[in-house]
Amino acid sequence: MSKPRGRRFRKYLVSEYQREALQYLKPPEDITVSEWAEKYRVLDSKTSDMPGPWRNYITPYLVGVMDEFCNYFTEEVVFVKPTQVGGTEALLNMLGWIISQDPSDTMFVYPSDALAERTSRNRIDPMCRLAAPLRARYRANQSQKLEMRFQGMSLYLTGANSPGDLSSSPIKRLFLDEVDKFPGASKKEADPIKLARERTKTFRNRKICMASTPTLKTGHIWRAKEDADVEKHYFVPCPHCGKYIELKFAQIKFPDEEGMSYADRAELANYVCQECGCIITDQDKPQMLRSGEWRVVRETSKAARKVAFWINTLYSPFVRFSEIAREFLLSKDNPETFQNFVNSWLAEPWEDTKLKTNADMVLERQTELPALVLPKWAKLLTGGVDVQENCLYWTIRAWGDFLTSQCIAHGQALSFLEVEQQMNLRYERDGGGDGMVVQLALIDSGDQTDAVYEFCASNSDWALPSKGSSHAMTGHFKYSVINKPGSSANGMNLVLVDTDKYKDMIAGRMKKPNGTGSWMVHLDCDLDYAEQVTAEHKVNTRVGQRIVQKWEKKSTHAATHYLDCEVYAMCAADMLGARSLHLQTVEPRTEVKQDPAPAEPAADSWLGIGGGQWI
Repeated sequence: MSKPRGRRFRKYLVSEYQREALQYLKPPEDITVSEWAEKYRVLDSKTSDMPGPWRNYITPYLVGVMDEFCNYFTEEVVFVKPTQVGGTEALLNMLGWIISQDPSDTMFVYPSDALAERTSRNRIDPMCRLAAPLRARYRANQSQKLEMRFQGMSLYLTGANSPGDLSSSPIKRLFLDEVDKFPGASKKEADPIKLARERTKTFRNRKICMASTPTLKTGHIWRAKEDADVEKHYFVPCPHCGKYIELKFAQIKFPDEEGMSYADRAELANYVCQECGCIITDQDKPQMLRSGEWRVVRETSKAARKVAFWINTLYSPFVRFSEIAREFLLSKDNPETFQNFVNSWLAEPWEDTKLKTNADMVLERQTELPALVLPKWAKLLTGGVDVQENCLYWTIRAWGDFLTSQCIAHGQALSFLEVEQQMNLRYERDGGGDGMVVQLALIDSGDQTDAVYEFCASNSDWALPSKGSSHAMTGHFKYSVINKPGSSANGMNLVLVDTDKYKDMIAGRMKKPNGTGSWMVHLDCDLDYAEQVTAEHKVNTRVGQRIVQKWEKKSTHAATHYLDCEVYAMCAADMLGARSLHLQTVEPRTEVKQDPAPAEPAADSWLGIGGGQWI
């Protein structure tokens, strides 16, 4: 009996394109970003102090950030972080997951083209060569530094300083790294982040990831965090009481004994649990991090599409508590270095609190007088007008001794005629007495310049055109001359105003309680006025190699029209001598009985009077 013949299979040669097609049809692994990283990611020795396979237990706080990318409902992930906590590596892990699991055109945006090139050469290319699934899909021969090719997708890298590259072909995935270092929008081009976002509009399941160390509250990353539907912080269990706590810099304690150096004080620093008061050391941190979890600290919508994560350097496994304490002690007395500590170590925005204002502070400056009524102490009345494309904002302020002032009226006008009528009204004094009209008003000429010039020429007895100076000035204001042949304002004075100096004065006097020297408002002052007057704050800004303080908007969409009006009203008062009003009060002189003059003048009375009378 013959043996049954076995099955025979014919072998076919499979071409390269068929193999690629079969690979393309292969379903992706059911795996998260953090799982993919632990399975495939290999760190290069040139860019990492811990080369070799990626291990999630080293930086466990990154797991939640990376896996949020896989959440179907999340459209945008925001990561506010200090420096050197692995934020960029987390973004690269997300990129690796995209290439191997869901190939789709992707863009990485960096602060500059030069940084994009370095990242492509030193980080992304080595990552793709070391990870097996990425190496299989990488088309190195077809790739360029800023346009890398993979099976089924392209990766574009660009700098935020190249607006043309930010607004070309559509993409499904967008990564924005160190957004607070992006250059600002110019008059010719839109904001670089907005330009990049526009490229994702055609995809319903788009993903946008934004990471950065914060700089100011008005910076991109902090605004993105504040706008998020959900904000999460990382909580870790105390090794002593077991309660979950958030690591905060205020809980790092170190001795303050006389004669100790900063280095000695910092070396003895430890963390004190805010729940039980027990000491937590650096040796406790690794286990605490592995047992930690992201918790929601703020939620504005149950259908969250935008999720923000925030941590500081205290969570870094690579930084000891003593190093944080030392950095604080060495930087606290220098505003420039301390700003770097606040930004890069605490992951918090820098804010100068010396001249901090808010709307509540304005409303606290309300007096008992209603609008349109002069205080009894008023000696001078000035106005300020901010000109916009479709309306005009105005304020009128009364001035007394020692720069005591009060806004007696403010409003919004639709025409120059309305402003003229308001400024020419006679305002009556509280309790009776002589009324007053506006002696001088400065009109902003930055918008509708020709119309402002003509209006001021027609009302030259009380109005002057003005313009905020873009550069710091020696004085608070100076005069220029309008050179516009054919205009009725040709040859007229134009007042250039150092707006920052007057904002300093307003903020400083706003803090004074109502009374002599205070900056006050009338009883009917509304919230819109109060918010506009305090819509800016003073912050440290780098100009070249220097750090200077400048007034900037607290948010990009904030209106500051009434603040500009008050600046011009104060400058007008300065021009009229408001600082010396107290010298104009003549005290009545009382007769002092004099001794009879001596028969012969004293030796030092060469002016014809006695020495005592001269003194």
